[in-house]
Parts: sequence; structure tokens; C-alpha cells
Amino acid sequence: MAATGREGHDTVDQGAVTPDTKDWTWTLDRPCPDCGFEAAAVATGSIAARTLELTAPWQGVLGRGDATTRPRPGVWSPLEYACHVRDVCRVFGGRVRLMLDEDDPTFPDWDQDATAVQDGYGAQHPSVVGPELAAAAGTVAAAFDGVRDDQWQRAGLRSNGSAFTVESLGRYFLHDLAHHLVDVGARDSSNLC
Repeated sequence: MAATGREGHDTVDQGAVTPDTKDWTWTLDRPCPDCGFEAAAVATGSIAARTLELTAPWQGVLGRGDATTRPRPGVWSPLEYACHVRDVCRVFGGRVRLMLDEDDPTFPDWDQDATAVQDGYGAQHPSVVGPELAAAAGTVAAAFDGVRDDQWQRAGLRSNGSAFTVESLGRYFLHDLAHHLVDVGARDSSNLC
């Protein structure tokens, strides 16, 4: 069933996306078998540069003819993944700032699946999402670039009790970016580490 999205382009209602309820923190200790990314191998000082490297391909993804098309029912389109990556950059930028500003903060909850529905990811326009994603990536990269040597071990907690340092949060964040490039076919697992 076709519907007109917020930006006026047609979208296809292909059903709800299955929520991702996995706890991906294990990717801090071992390579991801799905995307090949090895978070433990990331040098702390490279997190900012890797953020920009792993978000740059989205401009090309959003320019593809299939950017708004879901590959199959229940799976996000490249556009929806791009919206998610944009928002991941925004959320993690906030978490880094929180960890630097407060002692042992607990991060506010963020339901990525509810956000996708509430914000109408599939109805957003690629020409708007691209610059928003680039800006969000630049902001979070600057946050990581500004971390002093004595701040990398500052701690924070996710609401489920998962403990992070600024360093481990950065590595965890990079896995998310890398994994979604593989999801949309922008990279394969052999060139992410």
C-alpha cells in the first residue's frame, strides 16, 4: 500500500521492522561475525577519524535509486538505516558529553525502534537526511576528538546496567556504524577493521 511521506515522496508500507532487542556489548570483546568489525582493535586516538570514515559512505547510499526501498518486508530501507545512524551519532554525542560533564552518569533510555516509528524514518527525504547525518557525525567526532588523555576512562552506565568508559563507548559506537554499512551493502566485512 503506497502512502505519501512527510516530505511528499511515496513510501511503501511493508510492515513493522522486527525490533532489535540484542545486547551488542559483547562486540567489545570479540569480532562481530556478521560485519567483521573488531572493536578491541581500534586505537583510542582514532575514534574521531574512524567516525568520519564510517559515516562518509552514507552520502552515496542516500543517492542510490533504492535508498527508499526496503529490501524485504520487516527490514529497514537504506534511508531508514541512515536515519538511525544519524540518530545514533546524536545519542552517542550526548552520552560522551554526559560522561565528561558528570561522574558516573546513567544514560537516558533511547528506544531506537520507537524513534524510527515516531519520527517516520521511511518518510524522510534522503536529501535532508544526508546533511543531517554528516552534521551529527561531525559533532560526535569532535566530541571524541576533544577527549583528553585523562578522560578516556571516565565511566557511565546504560539503563540496563552495562558499564562503559568513554573509550569503550567509542569502540561500541564504531561497531554500530560499521555494522550498518554492511547492512546496506556499502561495505563488506573485509574492509572495516
